[in-house]
Amino acid sequence: MNIKVLAAALGLTLTAGAIKANAQKAYTNGYFSFDTELRGNPATVNNYFSPDSSASVITFGAGNVKILGDAKHDYLAIVLDIPVAGIKKAGIATPAEIEQFATNVPTFTYTPSTETKTISGFNCKKIVAKDNKSGKTYDVWVTNDVTVPSTAIPFYYSAIGAFPVQYTAFQQGQEISITVKSITEGKAPAGTFVIAKDIDKVGMDDLNAQ
Repeated sequence: MNIKVLAAALGLTLTAGAIKANAQKAYTNGYFSFDTELRGNPATVNNYFSPDSSASVITFGAGNVKILGDAKHDYLAIVLDIPVAGIKKAGIATPAEIEQFATNVPTFTYTPSTETKTISGFNCKKIVAKDNKSGKTYDVWVTNDVTVPSTAIPFYYSAIGAFPVQYTAFQQGQEISITVKSITEGKAPAGTFVIAKDIDKVGMDDLNAQ
């Protein structure tokens, strides 16, 4: 399982830039949810956030994967807890690995449109994001119904000025479509933003070999 690629694909780490637009509701602590796939199997993602931390918990049939980050963008850990395979490991990225991930994703120029629609109960507007490297464009549907901390926004959309509800996330050479189902207010369960004591801490190369 290429865990480093998984983290990039879900677009859940290295966030930057709080939303500053006027909004109906402000969230300081909470999580947003969406569905995805993990190695071809259905999986649910709860992306917990606080002002200084993020934890994306990916739950699937065999166990769960947790991706940890912080508001300073200098920490990334990926935790595997898969009881049926006897795996309880956490890969902690080096500064060089974090920098490499950041250079492998698009940088965008944004063009607002007049198109609007409702997605998952959010009032959304379309913004066209143009990749400055490839020239390819992506439709990103965002809402100003809410504000969230910087830890809740993928860093490559940090300058978009609203909360992305339906968008494309990126991995090395691949793209994944994401639609946020809901945002829930409240503090994360105890231990969400840390690595449990019974988890072995290893390097990313070791984790990727799993």
